[in-house]
Amino acid sequence: MNILITGGAGFIGSHTADALIAKGHRVRILDNLQATIHPKGKPAYLHPEAEFIQGDVCDKNTLSVALEGMNAVYHFAAYQDYLPDFSTFFRVNAVSTALIYEILVETGMRSQIQKVIVAASQAVMGEGRYRCSSCLKDVFPSIRLDAQLSQGKWDHLCQECNQPLAWMPSDESVIHPCNPYAISKNAQEQIAIHLGSRYDIPSVVMRYSIVQGPRQSFYNAYSGAMRIFALSLMLGKQPTIFEDGRQIRDFVNIQDVVSANLLVLESSRSDYQVFNVGGNQAWTVLDFYNTMQRVVKRENPPVMSGYYRYGDTRHIFSDTQKLQSLGWKPVHQVEDSISDYWAYLLLQDNKGDILDYAEKHMKQLQVIRKSMSI
Repeated sequence: MNILITGGAGFIGSHTADALIAKGHRVRILDNLQATIHPKGKPAYLHPEAEFIQGDVCDKNTLSVALEGMNAVYHFAAYQDYLPDFSTFFRVNAVSTALIYEILVETGMRSQIQKVIVAASQAVMGEGRYRCSSCLKDVFPSIRLDAQLSQGKWDHLCQECNQPLAWMPSDESVIHPCNPYAISKNAQEQIAIHLGSRYDIPSVVMRYSIVQGPRQSFYNAYSGAMRIFALSLMLGKQPTIFEDGRQIRDFVNIQDVVSANLLVLESSRSDYQVFNVGGNQAWTVLDFYNTMQRVVKRENPPVMSGYYRYGDTRHIFSDTQKLQSLGWKPVHQVEDSISDYWAYLLLQDNKGDILDYAEKHMKQLQVIRKSMSI
C-alpha cells in the first residue's frame, strides 16, 4: 500500500512509518517541522525509505499533492499546547481533518482510499467516569475550577451528597472534553466517523492515552511526566509533582501503539469505530516517578508544595476492551518506556535550559499555579 502519514516526523508518526516500511508498505510523510517540536529541523531518525514533504497540513494544495496516489492515510498532525490561542487548536486539528475528506471527495481520490486513521486523544473523555458509592450512580464531573484547586482540594465530590467520588475506567462512550485541545480532538472524531460513513471512506479513530518512549520530544512542554521527570533526574534537579501525586494516569508504550495502528489498518472490523489505546494499568504520578528513579538508578526527592496545573484531570484511565476484542493487547511495561526514553535522552544535547524554560513559561501563562492552603 501507498500510505501517507501527516505529522510523520513526530513521535507516533515516525515509529508507525518504520513499522509500515518493515511490512513492505511505501510511506510518504507530510510534516511542517514545527519549531517547538523539531527545533533542529528534519530529525535524523526518519526512515531513509520514507518520502518526505515539508508543508502545512492545513494548506489545501500541499495536502492534495501529498494525497495523490495514496491508498491509506494516518492523520497524526496535531497542535498540542497550553497556550490560549484557541483558534489554532481547531484550525490544525479539526479543519485539517475536514480538509482530508474534502479533497478525497472533490477529486474522486476516495475510491482508492482503503482506510483513514485519525489520531484522537484520551483528553476527549475529560475527567472521565466516576462512581458515587453513597448515591450508587455513575458521575461524569466537569473540570475542576480554580476556586477549588486554589484551596488544595484535589478530589471530585458528589454534587448531591458531597462525598468523594471514586474513579472508574472510561470506555469510548465517555465524551466530555473540557479544554480547547480536547474539544478540537472530539471534533476530529466526529468528522472522521461521520464524513467517512457518509462518503464510504473506511475511517478509524484512535483515542490514545499517554504514549511514552524514545523520540518523544523533550522540547515540548506539553509532553508531560516522562519528559519532566527524566530531565530532572538527568540534570540533578528536583521535579515538581503537582497536587498530591495521587492522580491516576494511564501510560502506554509506543510499540503497543504502533501495533494497534497496524491492526486497525488491516482489520475491516475497525471501520467507522473509535478505539481507546491505553496501557491497561493504573499508575499514580508519584508511583511513576518512584519507578523512574529505580529504573534509571538516580534519586532526587520531588517538590510537593501544592502546585497544580490548571486544566489537568484528577484521574483518567482508559478501558481498552473494545480494541482488545480485535486481538490487540499491550505487552510492554512502563519500565520499558522509561529505559528506552532514558537511553534516547542520553544521546541528545542542549537539554540544560529546556526544563527551566518550560516551567517558567507555563507559570507566566498561569497554567502552573499554587494552592493558597499549602
